[in-house]
Amino acid sequence: MDRFDALQLFTRIVESGSFSQAAASLDVPRATATHAIKALEARLGTRLLERTTRHVRPTPDGQAFYERCVSVLSELDDAESSLRHTASNPRGMLRVDMHGTHATRIVMPNIDDFHARYPGIDLVVSSGDRLVDLVREGVDCVIRAGNPRDSSLVARRLAVMPQVVCASPDYLARHGVPAHPDDLSAHQAVKFFSSSGASDYPLELRVDGKVQAYSLGGWVSVNDAENYVVCALRGCGLIQLPRFHVEDELRDGRLVEVLGDWQSPGLPLAALYPHHRQLSPRVRVFIDWVSTLYTQRFRALHPTPAA
Repeated sequence: MDRFDALQLFTRIVESGSFSQAAASLDVPRATATHAIKALEARLGTRLLERTTRHVRPTPDGQAFYERCVSVLSELDDAESSLRHTASNPRGMLRVDMHGTHATRIVMPNIDDFHARYPGIDLVVSSGDRLVDLVREGVDCVIRAGNPRDSSLVARRLAVMPQVVCASPDYLARHGVPAHPDDLSAHQAVKFFSSSGASDYPLELRVDGKVQAYSLGGWVSVNDAENYVVCALRGCGLIQLPRFHVEDELRDGRLVEVLGDWQSPGLPLAALYPHHRQLSPRVRVFIDWVSTLYTQRFRALHPTPAA
């Protein structure tokens, strides 16, 4: 029994005048209660309780200790109540980093709803595709696509985003429309590189039940999602990215989907945060809110067919 439990037990014994009743109220064996009080008295170096065959009452030292225990336990209850209030009404600054596309197209268009729910949170949002050192830069949470590589971070999956391979009508007019994944060897892609220096991001398609990677040549490389799309619009090559990013361009014909008979693997999206932020009410409510946002967004893209 830890010290907190021992204090609770002691106050119950004083209030009930009985070891048995106090032990029963805390659902512990009578022998455990007796041993815990003996250990408490030994640690304090004084007798706290006078025991008779008929009842138990505190010694003068025990009465003084009881009054302090009641005060301490009351303060602890107040502290826990305060934290429970904080958990439902968190306050303070929350620093979040996410890709610009996710900020402008999904999160920020709904940010007034987050503020209405949690008016005590001051939100600081940074955007970009670079890697962020959460601890060093004081960032509480990042939203990133792909499979997390940093095992020191807690990852919570937000969505698996459907992807599409597409190009501009001008590019396809010059290079032809690939009819099969094997035709990709004759095509160019817009290259994408990350802030970590990685640049080998092949196109991926599911062929005969397996994901196959296709590395294409290309003459332009970018590290920003918006520029990636701009390059495709200017006829620089094929691109593969989450469909929601180019919904408008596909709808109005500025980009054309290719190889639609071969499914692109979904791109996972996760919220990442340091372990020491795991119990932060601000982080928790933000991730819960943004998780609901992404669930609604991508279910809307793929509604469940009617039975």
